[in-house]
Amino acid sequence: MSNLSLKDLNSRPVKLTSGHRLCAGCAESIIARQVLMSTDKPIVASSATGCFEVSTTIFPYSAWNVPWVHTAFGNGAATGAGVEAAYQALRKKGKITEEMRFVTFGGDGATYDIGFQALSGAVERGHQMMYVCFNNEAYMNTGIQRSGATGFGASTTTSPAGSVVQGKTEYPKDLTMILAAHDIPYAAQVSPHNWRDLVEKCGKGFECGGPAFINALSPCPRGWRFASEDGMVIAKLAVETCVWPLYEFENGKFRLTAESKRIAEGHVEKKPVIEWFKAQGRYKHLLSEDNAHIVEQVQAEIDRKWRKLIALSKLEY
Repeated sequence: MSNLSLKDLNSRPVKLTSGHRLCAGCAESIIARQVLMSTDKPIVASSATGCFEVSTTIFPYSAWNVPWVHTAFGNGAATGAGVEAAYQALRKKGKITEEMRFVTFGGDGATYDIGFQALSGAVERGHQMMYVCFNNEAYMNTGIQRSGATGFGASTTTSPAGSVVQGKTEYPKDLTMILAAHDIPYAAQVSPHNWRDLVEKCGKGFECGGPAFINALSPCPRGWRFASEDGMVIAKLAVETCVWPLYEFENGKFRLTAESKRIAEGHVEKKPVIEWFKAQGRYKHLLSEDNAHIVEQVQAEIDRKWRKLIALSKLEY
């Protein structure tokens, strides 16, 4: 996969077409196209209810050029696992002979919160499927409510910044680490601005021989309050500030990748989290002097987790 060029990838059949109804600047279609490019085997896709589902399949139209299943908000992984189980049964009976791959897409609300039980169960049972989380850090499809993935201090419709509380008062769950703790063959964090890193990781996920989890940062212009043309700039900034490190967990070993690897090695400077806050309207309240202590608190937490990740990537076992 590392030798593939953009020309090679673009020569593959288009599995998700243009003409969908996602917002201008939304990263979800970019991520999905990169995911679907990462294998040349036939794919069956499923999607939990959310922005991506409602925008790509407004009846009677569909942007999908592969078999696709819609599932409810909370059972995306269960549906994907059921399709994979049916395929395995049909292969044993000789009714299907070709190699196929299975992917389920869900937003952070459907993954971190409502659908976590189904996801945990699916990976514990060992289904050979890949689950991809579009992590836009809130329930964007239903009105920008905070989720378990929303960053500390972010202003949402259910964690509004005001005179008493300055945005969300909890740190986001570290779901990639939680999935790695299931000891699955493959888990990784990706960002759509680095297509090569994303495609290579998804290629590994599809071919790992068991459950795989891809946590994809998905900047949302509407919910994060930035210009629609700046999505990839924002995505890259998340990596440069170590708000969203790029790494993989493969067969029990952690490994930093791409820009995150270069930051850890000292080749690229790690940017302060204040740059991340300045780039988005959902954090504008944190830029006042009165809230400088919150910025310092968040920076300290990012630094702590970054040191932990560097230590994990150096472990030999």
